[in-house]
Amino acid sequence: MDSRARLVQAMSDLMWERGYAATSPREVRERSGVGQGSMYHHFAGKHELALAALERNCADLLPATEALLASTGDPLARIDAYLSREHQPLKGCKVGRMTQDPLVASDPVLLAPVREAFATIHERLVSVIKEAIALGELGDGLDPDELASMITATIQGGYVLAIAAQDSRPFDEARAGARHLLRAVALCAVQDRKEQK
Repeated sequence: MDSRARLVQAMSDLMWERGYAATSPREVRERSGVGQGSMYHHFAGKHELALAALERNCADLLPATEALLASTGDPLARIDAYLSREHQPLKGCKVGRMTQDPLVASDPVLLAPVREAFATIHERLVSVIKEAIALGELGDGLDPDELASMITATIQGGYVLAIAAQDSRPFDEARAGARHLLRAVALCAVQDRKEQK
């Protein structure tokens, strides 16, 4: 890993652990093992380095999400797999936690990659939900945008609850609840189709 990549990795980890405001360039240099001259060769300052770290975090998040949601096969099974995948709930989401950092949330440049990552995930979820509706797995009265937002809010809210409790159980329960709700809605769609025949 070259010095630029080490700086971005260190900034990424520190922002995840402490937030943007609480992360100093000195701490980034110490964690990365990169000297001050090299740091400022690659980045004009902390803001530019933070942007690179946020872009990296978002880029790391999306491939696994897209692989699950954009794959072929049963759409409800893909949503279930998305809601079931491994996480580190007590650390929070590398991307979602940045929305709670006041300096990131108030900076349109730093917030842009976070907003775009969530928009991409939302689009993928909406697409899979529409597939499920088209196949009759979900009722056509459901709003795909609303359901996609609920799924994302469940995951992100689960992180908050787990961190507050210092226990992963609320995160797991929130996701399990969303999965059970989707299965119940799918069962209703099947029953409605049978009654219409």
